[in-house]
Amino acid sequence: MKLAALADAEPRVFWLDDKSAPEPAPALLGRAEADLAVVGGGYTGLWTALRAKERYPSLDVVLLESDTCGSAASGRNGGFCDASLTHGFANGQARWPAEMDDLERLGLENLDAIGATVTRLGIDCDWQRTGELTVATAPHHLDELAAEAEERPGVRLLDQDAARAEVNSPTYLGALHDPGRTALVEPARLAWGLRQACLDLGVRIHENSQVNRMHTRSLATATGSVRAEHIALATNAFPSLLRRLRKYTVPVYDLVLVTEPLSAAQLSSIGWRHRQGIGDASNLFHYYRLTRDNRILWGGYLPLYHYASRIDPSFEQRDSIHKLLARHFFTTFPQLEGLHFTHRWGGVIDTSTRFCAFFGTAHAGKVGYALGYTGLGVAATRFGADVMLDLLYGEDTERTRLRMVRERPHRFPPEPFRAAGIHLTRWSMSQADAHAGHRNLWLRTLDRMGLGFDF
Repeated sequence: MKLAALADAEPRVFWLDDKSAPEPAPALLGRAEADLAVVGGGYTGLWTALRAKERYPSLDVVLLESDTCGSAASGRNGGFCDASLTHGFANGQARWPAEMDDLERLGLENLDAIGATVTRLGIDCDWQRTGELTVATAPHHLDELAAEAEERPGVRLLDQDAARAEVNSPTYLGALHDPGRTALVEPARLAWGLRQACLDLGVRIHENSQVNRMHTRSLATATGSVRAEHIALATNAFPSLLRRLRKYTVPVYDLVLVTEPLSAAQLSSIGWRHRQGIGDASNLFHYYRLTRDNRILWGGYLPLYHYASRIDPSFEQRDSIHKLLARHFFTTFPQLEGLHFTHRWGGVIDTSTRFCAFFGTAHAGKVGYALGYTGLGVAATRFGADVMLDLLYGEDTERTRLRMVRERPHRFPPEPFRAAGIHLTRWSMSQADAHAGHRNLWLRTLDRMGLGFDF
């Protein structure tokens, strides 16, 4: 039985189950002062601290993290480092068509800068500029991918034979090949490398230091406080210290599996010589990739929202969804029958109604924020960090002049309308997948209003 493949899967995050994980930094004790205080030790916070020291070397920077750096979304995602700042070309084109050339260029420059940073700092995170395949698994996907190929330079449409020559799955009808705008990375090791770079530049990092209160220029934890000239909020999916921002995002859980390492024969049976990241073209889509030791990471498909935007570690395990993912895996790769999964986990992402990050300041420009990445933040968080610093320090840059940066998304409605809307949207997206992409009245209404969800 295929589900026997899950029998020995450990409920742990593969990327965090790593002996090279650093020892936690000491918690904040007593009173401290800084020029810049960063709240959150994921990618957004780490890039903000690092870029602050690179751009303004004299700044005294402190970073406070409630757990350990990289322990949340930044250490448990699929490791797709995509150049897009707008959660894909189609979303950006629909919202900011006049800016898309600039947004695509800035996104690519940002991805190049991440790769250069990884190389310069010697971060051992298996950075590979593999590109990505978006595979068609239903006939209507072919038309959608062909339309995107006509609008986007640098991508190539593959027919069924060419797609299966890249990766051999009987489910593939074709694919869109984007060779240069996606890198794969080991996400936790990237976070740990950025953490060490921050320490090397003199950033004071305090882990296990949850911030409970924020005033205009001060932050308080259970065991200490920091007074700072500027504050950067980088808590993303977790409730913002600026309460009004909580209406602009919702936390959504994504679940993931990782297999045991493939044998040479198993790997040969699927090809995958160029090791691209892969996602399918469905609304409810899977994403998957090879790891350094030739495991397959397999995630996505069914995002989970919990009433009242609840976040709880117990939501990271869901037997029914992990079993569903396992069945889908073997439908995609039936030749791997007998392969076992070693890890199963979940994580929470922050979703906004425009599907990509938004930015701003509060408290007379002394507090900055960037959040709402909607699951495509591995690369975009560096851009978000630079935007926050631009805004906090009054820099007039190409970034700050973008409509994408100056505009906010729509708010989510209060409960119970929030949960009802999210669940209806997810059901409608599933129905569209099952009916040749036809969007029902609910989805068409959301489209007209510029609202919706793209998990």
